[in-house]
This record gives sequence, C-alpha cells and structure tokens, in this order.
Amino acid sequence: MLTLTCPCCGVTVEETELAPGGEAHLKRFGPGSSDAEFETYMFARKNPKGVHFERWRHAYGCGKWFLAARCTVTWEVFGTYPAQTSEPPAELIAKIKEKRPGWEGWK
Repeated sequence: MLTLTCPCCGVTVEETELAPGGEAHLKRFGPGSSDAEFETYMFARKNPKGVHFERWRHAYGCGKWFLAARCTVTWEVFGTYPAQTSEPPAELIAKIKEKRPGWEGWK
C-alpha cells in the first residue's frame, strides 16, 4: 500500500486517506490559448514507468493538496512537498538522482 506524509499537517497516512489529483506541475492553458495548447493541457498526460510527480489531497485529514514524487514501478516514495511549489525542491531532485543515477530530470 502507498504511504505518504502530508507536508501540510505532518501526518503519514495510507493512500485510503488520500484523493489522487493526477500529474503535478502541468502548464495550464485557458482563455486566449490555441486549440492545440488547450487540447494538450486537457488530454496529454505523462504515464512514465519510473519516477513520477503527482498531486494528492489529504481528504480525510487536513484537506489540503500537496505534491509527491514516487516510482510507479516500485511504489517507492522519494518525498512530498507543498502544492504551491512551482517545481520540485532541489534536495528532492538530488535524492532521486542519488537513488536513480540514470534519471534525466523532472521535465
């Protein structure tokens, strides 16, 4: 079972207390964007085998959104961080690169 620590309230919980929110760090397109840009935003999602950045909501706790980095193959959680962060923290990227030397980056 997937276990994540909410960075907002500090509680470590199983995935049954969380609500998934999909891929993290999406570039959003709204009014004034081209059809292609909006289509990409709405429908094009990464589905990697390996390290993935996701949005989660602590549904049965503080109710706040946060982001998590985890491996989709092994379910290893590298870390969590606040949702207001525009990119993963440098220490989290360093931790992932230490465990996955061939990993090319989050973008």
